[in-house]
Amino acid sequence: MSRYPHPIIAREGWPILAASLLVALLVHLLAGRWAAFPLWMWVVFVLQFFRDPPRVPAATGQDVVLSPADGRVIVVEHTTDPYRQVPARRISVFMNVFNAHSQRSPVAGTVEAVRYFPGAFVNAALDKASAENERNAVLMTTEAGVPVTVVQIAGLIARRILCYVKPGDRLDLGQRYGFIRFGSRLDVYLPPESTVDVTLGEKVYAGRTVLAHLPVR
Repeated sequence: MSRYPHPIIAREGWPILAASLLVALLVHLLAGRWAAFPLWMWVVFVLQFFRDPPRVPAATGQDVVLSPADGRVIVVEHTTDPYRQVPARRISVFMNVFNAHSQRSPVAGTVEAVRYFPGAFVNAALDKASAENERNAVLMTTEAGVPVTVVQIAGLIARRILCYVKPGDRLDLGQRYGFIRFGSRLDVYLPPESTVDVTLGEKVYAGRTVLAHLPVR
């Protein structure tokens, strides 16, 4: 898959930031700073939303599972991976509008399939969002042959899921692979024997926080 030099502001936000700056500047020049104040506040919001800091993994190894997103852990449970129809451990991370929104690969491995599902836009913090909302599932196999599924889920405000991988692509641990605009959720499905390293409510960071360790096969 293609790569690009790491920017300070995610490339997904460049057009929005440019348009916001232009509008704010024009209103400032034509109507004054107070009229433009809400627009400058919007520019500040866009800057913080589309920030994309580089990340260094806290650990490496074939068994390491990193968080694919910034946010808080809202689900840790035994369930069924609906994309593979096998028993699994699910860890869900909820992103609010103040989190960085780049998605990063939770494991090192190869993309088996990418499956997009249109759907609703209910609050991504609700459990039904995993089954009802617009979502994009990336099915991967690690270098050790362990199956892992990571799902981008749109939220109440999010209306754009971006995914840059295709079947056959190889991803490094913590490599950037997608983006969701304006609040959403990521579900990670792991083998049921996986050891979970996070707790409910814990704050996690994409490409840096260790979510779990995979079983050794």
